[in-house]
Amino acid sequence: MGARLLQRLALAVALSAPLAGCFHPMYADRGDGSPTLRDKLTAIEVPPLDVPNGSRNARIGIQIRNALMFKLYGAATGAPPLYRLTMTISTARSSLIVDNTTQLPTVENYGIDASYKLIEVATGKTVLTGNTFSRVEYDIPGQIQRFARTRAGRDAEDRASQEIAENINTRLASFFYAGI
Repeated sequence: MGARLLQRLALAVALSAPLAGCFHPMYADRGDGSPTLRDKLTAIEVPPLDVPNGSRNARIGIQIRNALMFKLYGAATGAPPLYRLTMTISTARSSLIVDNTTQLPTVENYGIDASYKLIEVATGKTVLTGNTFSRVEYDIPGQIQRFARTRAGRDAEDRASQEIAENINTRLASFFYAGI
């Protein structure tokens, strides 16, 4: 049994050896001096979202923008911009489960829909457009606990904002990686 297992392992290694040079990490330096994926992502400007000041969407827009900037740059600012990323968002909240006696929701769903455009700064040409969404649900722990309900809703907004930023970052990374 041991010799057979060793033969299978040797066969697996022999068959996978030709593929060993095919793997290249997305964020790795290419070694030829060309810009890396990280360099291209840091050259994206993320302006503030166009949402009414003081609205609930203003806070969510800031959350998405900050999360996206951190994912792209790792800091508050990046390199001189070659691209500008514009976004629009819309939000929705719906009750999933309603208590029969009080007619108040016990589980709600919070959603964000986002549309984005990547615009080349030099030419003003749109090079990428896309849509993404996030849906998260949260429990309302008792109807008497108003603060807990508000906090649960805000946590859901924050989770949805992070998911939107992650979706956009992944799409941008795949766009630039495919073009390298």
